[in-house]
Amino acid sequence: MIVPSETLLLLIDIQGKLAQSVCQPELVERNIQKLIRACGILDVPVLYTEQYPKGLGATVAPLKELLGDLEPVEKITFSCCAAESFMKQLRLFNRNDILVAGMETHVCVYQTSVELLEFGYNVHLVTDAVSSRTPENRDIGIRCIEKAGGSLTSTEMAIFELLRIAEGERFKVISKIVKE
Repeated sequence: MIVPSETLLLLIDIQGKLAQSVCQPELVERNIQKLIRACGILDVPVLYTEQYPKGLGATVAPLKELLGDLEPVEKITFSCCAAESFMKQLRLFNRNDILVAGMETHVCVYQTSVELLEFGYNVHLVTDAVSSRTPENRDIGIRCIEKAGGSLTSTEMAIFELLRIAEGERFKVISKIVKE
């Protein structure tokens, strides 16, 4: 079970050119928006990366807007963990459960997830918030992450697992987010 005090949301490379070329880009972006908004309400920190932004562009505008003043960790490595600046920031949060979303499932998301697992983190792959340019690559990335020891979840499942209780103001707000 994931709990807010132990969880971090990691968003990998949801950038202009790349975000437009993956399967079901609108669905993935909408689910990531839900995750960002719910994590803000539940005090779950967010860390996000950009792969070679000069070439792939910046994080898509609707997500960047929700992320506010947060700055991306820029990288050129496929695995976020291979970027020293990423690992420094990740360790500062002192969270063991990592909700992973982003692009592309079979490259950066896969390599990051496997390395996080090797470092002892619990990886929770949000399967409806990841994508690749082909459905086959998305699916094999998911299967390989699960085989490596990652847990599979969905946007709604993760949000309600973090929330835990169906009452109060936070439940009302999060219910509206989930239904959008």
